[in-house]
Amino acid sequence: MTETEKLKESLFRKTKTGWEGLEENVKNSIFKFCDEYIAFLNKSKTEREIIKSVKSLVEEKGFRNINEYNKLKAGDKVYYINRDKSMYLAIIGRNNIENGINIIGAHADSPRLDLKPNPLYEESGLAYLKTHYYGGVKKYQWTTIPLSMHGVIVKANGEKQEICIGEDEKDPIFTITDLLPHLASEQMERKLKEGIKGEELNLLIGSIPYNGENIADAVKLNILKILNDKYGITEIDFVSSEIELVPAFNSRTMGLDKSMVARIWSR
Repeated sequence: MTETEKLKESLFRKTKTGWEGLEENVKNSIFKFCDEYIAFLNKSKTEREIIKSVKSLVEEKGFRNINEYNKLKAGDKVYYINRDKSMYLAIIGRNNIENGINIIGAHADSPRLDLKPNPLYEESGLAYLKTHYYGGVKKYQWTTIPLSMHGVIVKANGEKQEICIGEDEKDPIFTITDLLPHLASEQMERKLKEGIKGEELNLLIGSIPYNGENIADAVKLNILKILNDKYGITEIDFVSSEIELVPAFNSRTMGLDKSMVARIWSR
């Protein structure tokens, strides 16, 4: 080595991949953890589903709902769920809280599209749902992919109706349409962030008119009839609903060596 190369060797920081030198049993434990993580992601696509999954996991570890306690003592493991969308867990310590506590925060937020309060409309013989993107999503990533519908509707009588359509292989899926390349010359001139505008993120959900009749909003009527038959809801129930659209993809391992976890959507 030259003097310069020796100096570089002695002064530069040496880095290596985290996989380097790992024993086989450690690798196996990493893959096992990732398999469990993928299973968690696939059943936890919205905040409500995340909290439901976490509740099951922590109860297996000995945590109990704080409302079950009249008095807490050192070592108790408790949780509190706020409106089914956030969760607080605590292990009760021995020292006075004035001496300090340890806090860990975790983000349960989920990239998604939300239905607007009055979403259902018909145009050119097709039924759509109007959406609003949540957070800083890249809007162009949300077209022409299979989407599933998750959420909850609160009916006028106070009953909660959970909805999940598009995750089962037998379920229909939904999509947001885009222009064909040879029809999109004007769209192609837009900047990337405006390639798909927020008001264009409308979900295609049906095309068959009720009883094949040629009347106004017959396709919309047919969609409402299907929803009413299955869930007992009417159009006004959308106002008291929280329905979200997420990709109907499952997370999977990525790479021939299965060294990465792919969650097939992003902000």
